[in-house]
This record gives sequence, C-alpha cells and structure tokens, in this order.
Amino acid sequence: MIFALASLVLAGAYLNILHAYQSAERANERTEDLAFARAQLLAEPDRVKAETGADFDSPDKRHIKWSATIAAASGLPDLFTVTFVCEIGDSDAGGDASKITQTFTVLRPTWAEGVENGQLKQAVQDRIAQLQGKKT
Repeated sequence: MIFALASLVLAGAYLNILHAYQSAERANERTEDLAFARAQLLAEPDRVKAETGADFDSPDKRHIKWSATIAAASGLPDLFTVTFVCEIGDSDAGGDASKITQTFTVLRPTWAEGVENGQLKQAVQDRIAQLQGKKT
C-alpha cells in the first residue's frame, strides 16, 4: 500500500515536470515567432506595406499573421510610434490563436513623407542652431 501510494505521488510529480517543460518550450517557440515577425516589420522599407503586414507559417506549423499601425512621433522627423499586432495560431488542431500587441518607437527615414518631414527636419536644425548660438 505504501509503495503504491509513493509511486502515485512520484508519477504525478513526473507528469507535472513534463507538462512544465512542454509549456516552457511552447513559450520559447512563440517568442521566436514573434521576434521573426517583428524583424519582418522592421526590415520593410515601405510604410504602406509595413502597415498592411504579412503572414507566414513557422517550421512548427503555426500560422503567424502580423500588422502594424504607424504614426509619426510628435514633432520629430523620421521617428514613428509603431503598434505591432501579431497573431500566432496554435499548432494543435482546434487550438486558440494568441494575439500579442506591442508598442515601440522606431527611427525610419524611409517611412517619412516628403513635405511634412522636411519641415520637421528644418525645425530641428533651426533649434540646434539656436542652441549652439546661445552657447557661444
């Protein structure tokens, strides 16, 4: 009786450990998928394509779909606030997709629009010149 009880406790502990390892591995895979999708966004030189996003299948048969909302940062040229949304479908049949949203700031001259960006650059140059004039 004691041996049977001890074996049940040990078997339960072993299964909990296996489940924890599996959960940690799944979290690592999702982190890698998220990093790859974010790298695709940051490698995209065209702002419209970056906002549209893309989708791909991971080697582990998860479907990843991402998109972004890009807004010019207040008063600074070539600086953008990006809201990145990534949906990662579960590899298990019938599994739920997880949706991850991140917001970060990016310096991307290729996303800037001509006239407004030129005016912002000129304003920054004027401010720098004004500050340098006060120092001398």
